[in-house]
Amino acid sequence: MYKRLGIGNADIAFYTSWLYLPWVIKPFWSPIVDAFGTKRTWIIAMQLIIGAALGGLALTLPTPGFFKWSLAFFWLLAFSSATHDIAADGFYMLALTKKEQAFYVGIRSTFYRVAIIAGQGLLIMLAGTLELIYKPAAAWATVMLVAAALFLLLAAWHLASLPRTEILAECPRTANNFTGDIIKPFISFFQKPGIVCALAFMLLYRLPEAFLTKITPLFLLDSVEGGGLALTTAEIGFVQGTVGIVGLTLGGILGGILAAGKGGMKRWLWPMVASITIPDALYIILAYYQPENLTLIGAFVFLEQFGYGFGFTAYMIYLLQFARGENSTAHYAFATGFMALGMMLPGLVSGMLQELTGYLNFFIITTALCSVTFLVSALVKFDASED
Repeated sequence: MYKRLGIGNADIAFYTSWLYLPWVIKPFWSPIVDAFGTKRTWIIAMQLIIGAALGGLALTLPTPGFFKWSLAFFWLLAFSSATHDIAADGFYMLALTKKEQAFYVGIRSTFYRVAIIAGQGLLIMLAGTLELIYKPAAAWATVMLVAAALFLLLAAWHLASLPRTEILAECPRTANNFTGDIIKPFISFFQKPGIVCALAFMLLYRLPEAFLTKITPLFLLDSVEGGGLALTTAEIGFVQGTVGIVGLTLGGILGGILAAGKGGMKRWLWPMVASITIPDALYIILAYYQPENLTLIGAFVFLEQFGYGFGFTAYMIYLLQFARGENSTAHYAFATGFMALGMMLPGLVSGMLQELTGYLNFFIITTALCSVTFLVSALVKFDASED
């Protein structure tokens, strides 16, 4: 959207990378969701705020000061989304028995993937179609208006249909036990054995992908003269938001099956490390030859995303294993916070690096950084008892 509205790559990557921040600090305000109100109330309230923020985006995109106002609404969206995530996870645990949780986990995962395809694929394809009729600002404002209406309708539906599963705590929370819910697990997290190597792995395992994430859609959109592939908005929605997400999903499914099988992570760690790194070199080929064939471009994006999904399995398994023990829920939340930080920090400088070096050299540098992934993977140990 920002690329179509004339914002430069450095500004796009820098300012949108800051939107990871709510996910980085999410563990520090999750006790607030637990302490005040019910998960049901939080879910509905956050959906209403998200709907309102999307409506705000729709109103401000056609205005001269759209960039700063849209970022403000995106910040509101990011914080509301992270809070909704906390509440929805908690509601899932409270509303269902352990047997029901196991039954619905596949359905939940499926709808999560459907949501990604809808947001990164279908809505972008809709924007691309509308760009053929309207100016980009009007086209994207219309898409945001559609998304706002959808969220408000879903909030109304959930207000009527979500079961009431909680009774508010009879004993009021005090400042001491409220802060203790954060401080004590936070301290014990940094006292876990191997914490330095673990943090290096959490922050750097996805370093190449963290650079690529912000730049690849800009590369696909940019003009041939600018070093890009000159795809349309609708083509981006199809290639990245649909074909790419299917590859990501299939890679993740395969990784989960193999990790749970004979040999476990002892057998599959290095194939997963290779899978999440080596396919990054495909972007060097795309940047060098700048092909016009959409099928070929889609195939390359599919392969890179499939490799990422397969390799990401090792990362998530390590986070789960590292978080085990006392305060496992809080420790896993902190681990995922560092996971988000590992994507945020490289993203802040990725646009500036790309503008300084050009797309081809940027992808060469990114591929060279894959050596860091191999290095930090050699520092950590997976639980051999699960192999």
